[in-house]
Order: sequence, then structure tokens, then C-alpha cells
Amino acid sequence: NSSPDVGISMGCKTIPYIFVDRQPDLCRIGRELRNEAAIAVDVEADSLFHYHPKVCLIQIATPSKNILIDPLAIESLSELIPVFSDPGICKVFHGADYDIRSLGRDFGMEVNGLFDTQVAAAFLGLKETGLAGVVKERLGVTLDKKYQKKDWSRRPLPQPMLEYAVKDVLYLLPLADTLRAQLKAGNRLFCVEEECRRLSRVRAVEGNPHPLFLKFKGAGKLDARSLTVLEAILKFRDEKARDMDRPPFKVFGNAQIQKMVREKPRSVNELLTRGCLSPGQTRVFGHALCRKINQAMHLPESVLLTYPRKTGKRLGSKASDRVKALRKWREVQAREMGLDPALICSNAQIRVLAVLNPETSDDLKTVPGIRDWQRALFARDICDVLHSV
Repeated sequence: NSSPDVGISMGCKTIPYIFVDRQPDLCRIGRELRNEAAIAVDVEADSLFHYHPKVCLIQIATPSKNILIDPLAIESLSELIPVFSDPGICKVFHGADYDIRSLGRDFGMEVNGLFDTQVAAAFLGLKETGLAGVVKERLGVTLDKKYQKKDWSRRPLPQPMLEYAVKDVLYLLPLADTLRAQLKAGNRLFCVEEECRRLSRVRAVEGNPHPLFLKFKGAGKLDARSLTVLEAILKFRDEKARDMDRPPFKVFGNAQIQKMVREKPRSVNELLTRGCLSPGQTRVFGHALCRKINQAMHLPESVLLTYPRKTGKRLGSKASDRVKALRKWREVQAREMGLDPALICSNAQIRVLAVLNPETSDDLKTVPGIRDWQRALFARDICDVLHSV
């Protein structure tokens, strides 16, 4: 099981890895990891295959070891909690948001000492910030991502998937070193460090929003009857997905739901003839789904759903002028720094600045949502732009 003799072929050399699926071996690995200065981490989950997603594999790389941990075979991962919570051990992730939420949800882990190479790539102005793109750009290595969307809950995991998992962390430590040096040279490392501290505090949100249409694109443009039909269909899909233990989009997709909301089929025959569902989907779900749609269509006007609207005040003419001036400044600054304009200052931040209109650098400290690094780099520019309006 936990054998250091397993390896993957990388050209003319073999990269060994340890597969851990027994509690005693995890305890030993946990103790060893506490002595590391930095570890690379990645997580594979099964969100594309099950209603309740779970972490199915944890990959860890140190300068001397590559480790695959099977959380489905091990009773407790508590031995890893001190490792991940220790800010003295740098944890290198790429695109850490989902992984941090998943580790917290499934194992109660907190990640401190985070360095996210995707965030670092964004602050260096890389156009492609996915792992494969950054590794190719900075290290000249081509990664094959074909197993990214496979079912990681299957057991045993095939050897090619294990090899893929090792490669996903194999280059993170040298990549982090390269990016960190470039950030430091460009006086941007402190920006990434602050963003990583904020990112390390994200947590999973349990359950679905109520009503479900709040997370459905285009729901805000629907009339009350259509919105009520949409909610009925979404609830039906969610119930079936839960019963079948599959993600809702694998029951039927959002494009199909949009068509049903437009067409409002009242019978199984209409579901088919109007092309709302496939014959197989119609056979399995048709009768029950049509009952839900019909119930929504017969509800009185007084109980129909309405989309909640934000009641924020409209900007005055002066504030609108400040928004325009800040956006113009942002575009110029982004070009000079070679960064995405939204990274310099988001639209939400610009609106808050335009409304509060801080006059000094000290005033900027009271503006909610403005980062310390933004104040350090842009405080004088922002105040000058606001004064000019």
C-alpha cells in the first residue's frame, strides 16, 4: 500500500511517489511534514459526479517526496490539521479557493501560510493563469490535463490518474520560487501575500440558496409567472439530483430549463415535441415534471414569486463623474503595469470610492473593501483623481 517504490516515468528518469491509504502511515507522514518549510498541495474531488462533493485525493509534494493520500480509505486526517494550520509552513496551491473550501468542509482544516501561484501569475500579468499555462510559460513543461474532470471517487484509481495527480503538484514548489522572485523584483510580492491571507479565510457555504433561482442566470429578467415556473423546475431537479446522487446539471442542463421556462410545456407530449427534454429524460421525469409545471401555472397571481431587487441609491452626477475618472485612471495604470484592470481596482471598489470620496491617504483607510496593497501603491493617485473631478 504505502510504498515509496511506486513511480512515474518522466522521460529518462522515474519520479517516485508514496501512496498513503493506512492510518499509521498517514500519522508518520504527518509528523514528517511538520519539519518542512514548504509543501505543494492539490486536491481532487468528485463534484462532477455526485450531489454532495467530497475530497477524494490529496496530493502533497515536498522537495524530496511526492505523496498521494487517499482520504476515502483513512478514518481520520487529523494528523494533517497542524501541518495545514501552521503559518510557518508555506502551503503552495494553484487556484486554492475551491481546495481550501473543500478541506475545511470535509476535514475541518484551516490553511495558513498560503502562496497561491495562480494569484501570483495574475499579479505578474500573465494572460494564461491556469496551471498548465503557467507551468509551460515559466518552466517550459507541458502538463496533460485530460484527467482533470474524471471521477476521482472510483476505486481503485487507475495508474494514469495517479500519475496525473503527482504531476499536478510536482512543479508547484519550483514554480512558486520562480514567481516569488519575479514578484519581489517588481515590488508586487506584498500584494500577493495579502491576497493569499484573505483567500485562506474562505469557507464552504452549505446548502443551496433559497429560492434556487437566485443562482440561475437570467432569472432577474423573467416575469413573475415564468420565475415561479423556473423555481418549480429547479426544485424538482434538485430533489431528483439528491435522490440519484448526481450533480443537478446531470439531471438536465440549464439550457433545457431555460427552454422549459419559455415554452411552459403542460404535457409529456409537449416536452417532447417542443424539444425541451430528450426521449430518455422525458420517459424518466416527464409526468412528475409536468405536474410541477402545471401547479406553478395554476397559482394565483397574488402568490407568484418576484425577483428581489437591490435598492441601492442611484449615483449623483458628481459621483458618476468620479466613477468615470477612476475608470480612466485604472485603464492607464493597468496598461503601465501590464495587469488586468479589475485587479488594479474592481468596479465595486470604484463605486465605493466615488461615493465616499476620500480626500487623503488616511481617509482611504476607512473605505471598506480597499486592500492595504492598493493603498500603498495607489493612495496618492486615487486621491488626485478624485480631487480633479
